[in-house]
Amino acid sequence: MQKLRFLPLLLLGLVGWLGRPQAAPRPAAERPAYFELKVYHLKTARQEALVDSFLQRQYLPALHRAGVATIGVFKPIGNDTAADRRVYVCTPYASLRQWEQLAKTTTPQLQAAGGAYENAPYNQPAYTRLETIFLQSFPAMTSLRAPGLDAPRGERVYELRSYEGASEKIFANKVQMFNAGGEIKLFDRLGFNGIFYGSVLFGAHMPNLMYMTAFANMAAREAHWKTFGADPEWKQLSARPEYQNNVAHIDIAFLRPTAYSDL
Repeated sequence: MQKLRFLPLLLLGLVGWLGRPQAAPRPAAERPAYFELKVYHLKTARQEALVDSFLQRQYLPALHRAGVATIGVFKPIGNDTAADRRVYVCTPYASLRQWEQLAKTTTPQLQAAGGAYENAPYNQPAYTRLETIFLQSFPAMTSLRAPGLDAPRGERVYELRSYEGASEKIFANKVQMFNAGGEIKLFDRLGFNGIFYGSVLFGAHMPNLMYMTAFANMAAREAHWKTFGADPEWKQLSARPEYQNNVAHIDIAFLRPTAYSDL
């Protein structure tokens, strides 16, 4: 009987607690994406044809079936006459776990396909060297973004930039400038068509960040950078004392998408 006396009080307390306005749940932070940037180094047109065929007929379809919808494939402008021909492949992953799982499942499938790329003999390899760079997206833009361009693919210019820092601390300062400092927002406002921005986790040049922007043509690229350099917001940001001398080396590659690229 003693327990029954307390039951109405318990119910009243529960009703009162349920009637209180509840704090809104915190929005989940957007998870970072990861980008694998493969760079095929080639010497001959034969090697380029083998890599193109492999990517178009095997690699992209396999990743598409596995749930990776958008993969970018690019070649440098003037690639046909270059001593070091290159093919860039940018594959996004939603998580490290997805990358690991797909590496375990798709790699054996591709190797078992038995094409000319996979079965190239040691003295006639499909490529001279394969370079792999693995990046984590910046907080200010966590996913791969397709450019809003109507220009023909053969006229477009995709600009891949690599910024190296003199030390880990100085590099972190440049990353902060892109994110909290607002450099990415400035690129967006000026219509740079940012495709990705990220810190290199594993690569040949460290510490290092990379990003890619896209333009209708080279003239549009030149005009955008001229506007960027004259923008009051950029002048104010780049003049801040805490952001001085935070890039030690810059590499720039001008690329065009292949006919089978998703970007």
